[in-house]
Amino acid sequence: MAIRIIVLAAGKGTRMKSSMPKVLHRLAGRPLLGHVLDTVSTLNPASITVVIGHGSDQVKQTITQSVNWAMQTEQLGTGHAVQQALDGIEDDDTVLITYGDVPLTRSDTFKGLLDVTSKDQLGLLSLIVDDPSGYGRIKRVNGSVTGVVEQKDASEEELKINEINAGVLAVNGGALRKYLGEINNENAQGEYYLTDIFELAVKAGQTIQTVHPEDEWEAEGINSREQLAELERVYQQTQAAMLMAAGVTVRDPARLDVRGTLNTGTDNEIDVNCVFIGDCSLGNNVSIGPNCVVIDSHIGDGTVVQANSVLESSELGAGCHVGPFARLRPGSKLAEGAKIGNFVETKNASIGAGSKVNHLSYVGDSEVGARVNVGAGTITANYDGANKHRTVLEDGVSIGSNTVLVAPVTVREDATIGASSTITKEVSAKSLTFTRAQRTDIDGWKRPEKKKK
Repeated sequence: MAIRIIVLAAGKGTRMKSSMPKVLHRLAGRPLLGHVLDTVSTLNPASITVVIGHGSDQVKQTITQSVNWAMQTEQLGTGHAVQQALDGIEDDDTVLITYGDVPLTRSDTFKGLLDVTSKDQLGLLSLIVDDPSGYGRIKRVNGSVTGVVEQKDASEEELKINEINAGVLAVNGGALRKYLGEINNENAQGEYYLTDIFELAVKAGQTIQTVHPEDEWEAEGINSREQLAELERVYQQTQAAMLMAAGVTVRDPARLDVRGTLNTGTDNEIDVNCVFIGDCSLGNNVSIGPNCVVIDSHIGDGTVVQANSVLESSELGAGCHVGPFARLRPGSKLAEGAKIGNFVETKNASIGAGSKVNHLSYVGDSEVGARVNVGAGTITANYDGANKHRTVLEDGVSIGSNTVLVAPVTVREDATIGASSTITKEVSAKSLTFTRAQRTDIDGWKRPEKKKK
């Protein structure tokens, strides 16, 4: 017996008011459908088939997971959609059916459905809610499920039922194929409802076992941007809770966004309005100030990142200090104790142990040794209009303020560059080099004036 997954993702999502398919709208930086596929993949299924329709080419181009695609060219209901995905399903398989716009169902909840499913029993995800408006109702007789009725087809008495169908189900492959061949579209919507298979199953002598998720939001689908925003906050609150449980101080769980993975040690502190994107990690005793963005970066023990700093594809060693208002672009590597100060930008640069780039400087395509001091306003002129060139500052170098280092250029160990210099050639070790022009004063000079019209 194999597990087969069918994900229904053919809808347009009219209420999103978007040219993009609904399942491609992003939650925590990933498409809704991507969340679903990541979760069902943990079930080790023999296959995952995604039923697509509206914007199918865009969906295929965006989704990176390995899946089978099935096309629903006409929107004739959920039962019709599942019919498009039956190829390759054997009679003794267990089929789990879920939706591409229901992104936060837990893996354990799916496992619960699979555990209760057999040739004689279907598994159905349901919820008990205060307000069941808009949802299909679970019908029971003497406690046993007898079927599901959609709201538009429900009687006055059925509308009072507060147990709702969450839409996710598991069923034997042979039974699914049989029941889908028997359903019709004689209903208010004129569609083939997948939920009609439950009544057919009961008539065939099968039982329906309901499973309830741990949290209601696991079964919530997204049909509008408002619902998308609500589930975004639910997701981020769960991320904050996991971080705090792991020993991280999160100053305000409502003002944290994790759009990827964030691995952390203990005794870290994250201030408000911080965003972590992609694959990020923090060592121990790391402090992240307010309004920081960290993208695909790894930060070592005891490092401090001050307010309003942006780190992208960078590696920071232990005991570093960054910011405030610093920008570390891809390829930036800071050794132990390095310091990047306010309004400093680095790119594809290695900064050695204990070195400092404190103020208003740009260091790109550079190899900076240990104990180097780069003065305020220094830039590495690394681009000649066609190619990038490297700057090398060896250990112990001191660069005066407002210096331009025109790459390719090397400044040897313990050399000193005077302020306001332009360096175009190699500087020898333990020397002082400066290129200031001689001062010129012109007495009585008058500025140009605009002519009166």
